[in-house]
Amino acid sequence: MAEHVEVSEPEAAGPEGPAVSAAVMADAHVTHNVVVPTVEQPLAPEVDAEPITQPGAEAPPMGRARRRDRTVAGDRWIARVLRGGAVVSGGMFVVSLGLEALPQSENVHVAIDLLRKGAASMLLVTPVARLAVAGTLLGLKGEWRYTLIAAGVLGLLAIAVSTGIPT
Repeated sequence: MAEHVEVSEPEAAGPEGPAVSAAVMADAHVTHNVVVPTVEQPLAPEVDAEPITQPGAEAPPMGRARRRDRTVAGDRWIARVLRGGAVVSGGMFVVSLGLEALPQSENVHVAIDLLRKGAASMLLVTPVARLAVAGTLLGLKGEWRYTLIAAGVLGLLAIAVSTGIPT
């Protein structure tokens, strides 16, 4: 290994920056004017670490931590679906309110009507999409009972919608 070379204070730094000697550049422990600690030179002294947990408390097994991470990720997906539906629906409603400021014509009335019906439909479809996402995520986790319940509710909703609309 290379010897550790003492560096004196740099004199006035010119536009190129402070001068660095070839001996310092050749030192393996110096990179970009920062001394990298080696095993012999730790940056801070070691401290006796004591656990912060309660005595007798054990860390959860890795399987439980992984399961919790999946649950949190599933909750985030459900929250994204609900938030996205609410934001899109609210945006459509705000745009329809903005269109009322335009001069009144048949095209403007049709656009306002379509936007408001679309916003109301989005508000109705958002919980159904949440149910579909939750059922899928539960199926991926192996919760088949709840997946079948979610599929049953979606099936009942499909039957109700199909029989309620005359053809």
